[in-house]
Amino acid sequence: MTESLVLEKTTVPEEVSSRRAGVLTALRRGQGLAGVLLIAVVALAGVFAGALSSYDPLAQISGANLLGPSAEHWLGTDQLNRDVAARVLAGIRVNLLIVLIAVPIGALIGALVGLAATVNPIADVTAQRVFDLILAFPTLIFAIALAAITGPGAHAVVIVIVAAEIPIFGRQIRTAVLAVREQPFVEAAEVIGAGTWWTLRKHVLPNAIEPLGVQFALSLSVAVFIEGAMSFIGIGVRPPDPSLGSLIADSIDNLDANPWMAIGPLTVVAALTLGFLLIAQALGRARRLG
Repeated sequence: MTESLVLEKTTVPEEVSSRRAGVLTALRRGQGLAGVLLIAVVALAGVFAGALSSYDPLAQISGANLLGPSAEHWLGTDQLNRDVAARVLAGIRVNLLIVLIAVPIGALIGALVGLAATVNPIADVTAQRVFDLILAFPTLIFAIALAAITGPGAHAVVIVIVAAEIPIFGRQIRTAVLAVREQPFVEAAEVIGAGTWWTLRKHVLPNAIEPLGVQFALSLSVAVFIEGAMSFIGIGVRPPDPSLGSLIADSIDNLDANPWMAIGPLTVVAALTLGFLLIAQALGRARRLG
């Protein structure tokens, strides 16, 4: 009996390792590879913005008011004589920096709160009520209220995204941990004398954290929209600093005569969102097949 329990205990890490290998395979083919390539192309464009464009995104170019696309100005210039392509490339950096800071922070805080909720009934009730309170407010309404208190800016966007992700990851990790605890291999580890924290670290967490990968990719796509929406309505990154949302807002007044001003930022937002969604779909399929 003891040997069978030990055998069941030792096979779990192998199953987790096999599923991880499946995830890596999913990202190397089909939708996963397409998503990774989309994100990589956009990210590299932002990182090497200085090499791709010789113009300062904040500098005004003499005599270059609302020029059309050309070899010198790929996406033309805006109403303030600034090169649109240079501003789009700089906006990519701003967007990705905010998203890649805010989503991991929100995921980490949410996961820790959700994990604490599984070990203490009082903490569980408190966490659930806090999650309900956060989810009761639409994200955009919360963003407007926060901007009214702290002022608009990148910090407001980060806070809003973090707050939006905490209950999502908190509840997901709580549900996953409670489900894994009911699995036979966890009960087997406890029967043979494994400590609570050892079981949590070796068996529960590896299996509970794995589903968060899909949610993480989905949250990144949503965060791209949140940053864009907040900057679009003027409570996110403020001009003259470029961001994808503010660039789209700048193009509205000249959309009929100068549509190229909107093409760049809209294409980038679509590419980022589609890329993260494709990755999420690939990860979800890998989990189901695994």
